[in-house]
Amino acid sequence: MKYRNIVPGCFLERPNRFIAYVEIDGQRQVAHVKNTGRCRELLVPGAMVWLEGNDDPKRRTAWDLVQVEKGVRRINMDSQAPNRVFGEWVRAGGFLPEVTLVRPETRYGDSRFDFYVEAGGKRHFVEVKGVTLEEDGIVRFPDAPTLRGVKHLEELIRARQEGYECWVCFVIQMSPVRWLEPNDRTHPQFGDALRRAAQAGVHLLAVDCTVTQEGMDIRGEVPIKL
Repeated sequence: MKYRNIVPGCFLERPNRFIAYVEIDGQRQVAHVKNTGRCRELLVPGAMVWLEGNDDPKRRTAWDLVQVEKGVRRINMDSQAPNRVFGEWVRAGGFLPEVTLVRPETRYGDSRFDFYVEAGGKRHFVEVKGVTLEEDGIVRFPDAPTLRGVKHLEELIRARQEGYECWVCFVIQMSPVRWLEPNDRTHPQFGDALRRAAQAGVHLLAVDCTVTQEGMDIRGEVPIKL
């Protein structure tokens, strides 16, 4: 996954979920934050960030904030990036062999899963979760309560009972990391639902990503500790 027209900046403040004030070449600018999560541990005043320029005249902001530096790590915080990079990975044969169909945004029951994949004669539903919360090399999901995430897990359990292969793929938007675990402190209901899903036969997969100024690519599998 590649970006275009990336420039460095300095994070100043975030008055709401959707915009941030940044400094680019000594000028105060407004940028669209491509992640509505809290990201409090990432967006701290003075943090180095990277922004993608946007020349759409209909846009209110000329910049999208897509990456941030935290210590020695460069972290992608673009909430659209995990689906983009996962879709590229599937089509390149990194996820499953013998893929014959990849269809994004496919409805099942009352949910819309990120991907429907046919491979090796089997039908797969995949829900992708982007991960940006890290502490001492351990990453956790979610960073805020997600009732929608619990609902997706319940629907995946039902789809698995009806014969589909079902997956939750955590795309960790940084590397390297030690392992991923559910954030029971922030949302224990999600952790409980994730454990139920695993017991019901839903596959859990976590992959970390190489993040560069130019973009992001899936690097390899990461252990999950439930």
